[in-house]
Amino acid sequence: MNETLLTIARKLHNSSRYRKAKLAIRDLLTNPQNDYRKYFDLTIVFLIVTSVIILIYEVKHPVPLWIEYYDLYFVSLVFAVEYLLRLWVVNDVSEMILDEYRDSRFLGKPFRAKKPLKKAFRQKLRYMLTPSAIIDLLAIFPAYRPVRVLRIFVLFRVLKLLRYTKSINQFIEVLKNKQFELYTLLFLLAFMVMTAGIAIYVLEERINPNIESLFDAIYWALITISTVGFGDIAPVTDEGRTISIIIIVFGIAMISFATSVIVSAFSEKLNEVKESRIIEKINKSESFLIICGYGQMTKMFLRQNHNGNQDYIILEKDSERVEAARRMGYDVVHEDASRTEVLQRFNTKYAKITLLCLTNSDVENIYITLTAKSISKKIEVIVRANAQNMVKKFEYAGADHILLPHDVVNNMIHIAITQPTMYKALHAVLTGKDAAQIYEIHMHRYSDLAGKTLSDIDFKAFKLLFLGIHRNGEFLFNPAPDTIIEPNDVLLVIGRGISLQHFEEIHKGVA
Repeated sequence: MNETLLTIARKLHNSSRYRKAKLAIRDLLTNPQNDYRKYFDLTIVFLIVTSVIILIYEVKHPVPLWIEYYDLYFVSLVFAVEYLLRLWVVNDVSEMILDEYRDSRFLGKPFRAKKPLKKAFRQKLRYMLTPSAIIDLLAIFPAYRPVRVLRIFVLFRVLKLLRYTKSINQFIEVLKNKQFELYTLLFLLAFMVMTAGIAIYVLEERINPNIESLFDAIYWALITISTVGFGDIAPVTDEGRTISIIIIVFGIAMISFATSVIVSAFSEKLNEVKESRIIEKINKSESFLIICGYGQMTKMFLRQNHNGNQDYIILEKDSERVEAARRMGYDVVHEDASRTEVLQRFNTKYAKITLLCLTNSDVENIYITLTAKSISKKIEVIVRANAQNMVKKFEYAGADHILLPHDVVNNMIHIAITQPTMYKALHAVLTGKDAAQIYEIHMHRYSDLAGKTLSDIDFKAFKLLFLGIHRNGEFLFNPAPDTIIEPNDVLLVIGRGISLQHFEEIHKGVA
């Protein structure tokens, strides 16, 4: 038996198709960022809703045979398969058997498959006893509706919506955050209901014809404290009416307290929900900016980006600056960009991400750069440095571009004093106040240009003035016409936006 299980485990371990299939199914069922997860969730929600509609319709109407088969067999079969798949991906029994075999050989003791099988069974049983797994199992039971009482289990399919509806999950999470207050409130409610029920039962059981048992008294106490008051049971003695007054007042106070607890919980959660939706929205973009820090440089950049031609999101850990950015209408998230789990929330796998480290601290900017590069080397990091002696450190950290705002300002002031005419021209081009602006043409976007020479591109035909090439960290000003264009070159040109658009239309070889 042990050898048979070991042989099966080896075959499964060596089967790339099996491992890929299990990994794909686990990712689909457990990863909210899976590309196909949205379609899977919508399918399950559709099956749940149609199943409940059929249950309601067949109370007073005969159901066609094909609809009954759809509900009894197809829907239940899909839920059963989903349940078994979730149970399957909880753990990997074959890997556990192989691990036990390796340990046995290392320790020189006989291999026994019983231990990993028991461990795997306990893990699966632990999953089966979770609330979500129990709901999934009960949702399958309506397939056996020849036993009529089991038809009520169709309603458990509604509870499956908890797994697939984000809003409901957020509501439950809010309640979990206030579970101590809610448990305290529930305990007080139970105490008052039981006390008032017992008191009214002792006082009026013999003289009130509507109170025949302790259950009647507790029922009266519950509907009274909840301020529902059906009126089918009412106290007939002064003592009973006094108890009614007390628990009515207590009920109003308890409802007010519960309302304040839930409202405060939702107000605390509201910003978090909004921030999550901002991140989800930005992750749908093919390219976007992550701006770390909301300071003066960020404000200047966003003012230049007033046309909204670049998707962005701001990460700021200071709550006052976060509120200031929100008042300005910017998309900001109250998070620390140096934390790995924060940057991992972004679509670093498929989107082109540019990270702007614009905080006032060089140390913090270096740490953010290291964190970003550890997550993905594809993230382009543009970082602010406050001093020249920090440039090497940023280069070692992996920064792609380093900004020295103080040096730039000093140079611009010097030019403005010594060469005011040139300063005005540069200022007009850089700020876009004139018709012409400086543009970057990245060669990796144009497969038809790589390998050609500069003389092969007629910049004058596009009304563009060629300045030079940025290559391997160096800028080549006005290189020779026979210079060969390399795939990673960045060409700098001056011209109007319409000229650049015309250039892009002609050279459509986008990689």
